Amino acid sequence: MSISSPLRSWSRLAWTAAAATYFLIAFGGFVRISESGMGCGDDWPLCNGKVVPDMSFATFIEFGHRVVAAVVAALVCAVAWIAWRRARDDPAWSGLRRAGLIAAILVTVQILLGAVTVWLELPPLSVILHLSAAMLLLAILITSALGSSAVSSGESTKVADAATKIIWGTAIFGYLVVVAGGLVANLDAGPACQGFPLCNGRIMPGDNLLMQVHWGHRLLAYVLVGWTLYLPIFVGRKRPVDSAARRAASAAAVLAVAQLVIAAGMVSMSLPAWMRATHVALGAAIFAALVWLAWSVARPAGRETDAQMA
Repeated sequence: MSISSPLRSWSRLAWTAAAATYFLIAFGGFVRISESGMGCGDDWPLCNGKVVPDMSFATFIEFGHRVVAAVVAALVCAVAWIAWRRARDDPAWSGLRRAGLIAAILVTVQILLGAVTVWLELPPLSVILHLSAAMLLLAILITSALGSSAVSSGESTKVADAATKIIWGTAIFGYLVVVAGGLVANLDAGPACQGFPLCNGRIMPGDNLLMQVHWGHRLLAYVLVGWTLYLPIFVGRKRPVDSAARRAASAAAVLAVAQLVIAAGMVSMSLPAWMRATHVALGAAIFAALVWLAWSVARPAGRETDAQMA
């Protein structure tokens, strides 16, 4: 069934909001790497006491980040408002309305966390929570945009088999790996482990806290990359006729390989800024691909029999 015009427009808006949120996450990484987080001082919502401040490099970067955040907030509010209005006349939109409401709540939390982060002058815990909320917002926007196809076809049945649970578990694990990476960055634990793939030439890095934090993130990432490389085979067996799921699994695997190369380069080349920024962007992209995959596996195309999906 072809997607209706209002639903098509809403889907495009949701995808735009998801893309803007992804850009905001990547841009936020650049703000931290360039040490521009206090470019507007401890003022919020103003920047150095002004609506449009005088521009140094750090101020330009931080102010730009705030502008992008405002655009994301506006897009999310539009997504939520349109879904809410449509759901009043068409019950098929009820799921999208719930998703829009969750996204609106998350973007509100994100705004408040951003304010607190600035007021407290970038404490690591607040920065990590800020990243965590942004990643959840990205996930809900992706699933909302994908959910429009289910609304257009009238298909709401989900497949709750072992494959679905495993892939959603993988997406959640990917989320934790990204958050752990944020912890490494904000505790400045990046230089604590030199060399690759080991930490300072050892499997067990010792009792240094920063080494342990860094090494813990690496171990989680190694597990995620290894499993992600197997995902195309796993999905091919569990969803043999679902091309969307296979594409998502392949995308996640390719991104994981790229992330592994960047990670190795980072520790081998003393953490160059462009590699650190790429590392942040790729981490968010892998998570997005895993969310896309999990949604696809839960609603397989081709409608295989229960025996095939077991």
